[in-house]
Parts: sequence; C-alpha cells; structure tokens
Amino acid sequence: MTAASSAGYPETGPSQATAPVARPTGVETKPAFKTTELFVYVASVIAVLIASAVVGDGDDGSDRFAADRAWLYVTLLTMGYLISRGLAKSGARSVSDTTLHQGSHQPHQRG
Repeated sequence: MTAASSAGYPETGPSQATAPVARPTGVETKPAFKTTELFVYVASVIAVLIASAVVGDGDDGSDRFAADRAWLYVTLLTMGYLISRGLAKSGARSVSDTTLHQGSHQPHQRG
C-alpha cells in the first residue's frame, strides 16, 4: 500500500528524510579587516593613547591621565572588540562546516 500525501496523490521519489538539503555555503560575516568595527577600534585606541600623552600634569604635579589608566582603557576596548567579533561570528557558518555540504540527516538502519 502506498502512503498518500495531503493532496491525495501517492508520494514518489526520495523521502524528505533522505533527500539532501541545499543550504547556503557562504560566510555571513566579513573578515575583520573589512569591517568598520576594526577601524573604530583602532581609532579609539590611538585616541586614548594620544589623549594620555597630551593631557599634562595637574596643578599639584600629578598626572591627570596616567599611562596605567590609558592602558586599562585600551584593554577594555580590546575586550569589547573581541566580544563584538565573537558575537558576530557565533552565528556564522563556515565554508569548512561539513554539515552544510552533506546530508547528515540519514535514517538509522537496524540490522
């Protein structure tokens, strides 16, 4: 007996479980050097370091924007940049992902 589809016609051809699924093979995100995130990050780091060098001593002789604080800000900027790139790449599929090119949903055979 043949199984009927919802329209009343018998099903022919491979079942949906064994048919390979066509999926996009491209990568969703751009390489890091092509993003504006990188340019904003580099500009911010340069701005922090220049500001630390330009801002001079206060009236009492203390440095108002010391080098250790500047490097702390550079570290925080770096962490933010790395997290943003990680989030951008977390949903991206790589071309080397083997599940994109092969039908991985094959029925289990008993035997």
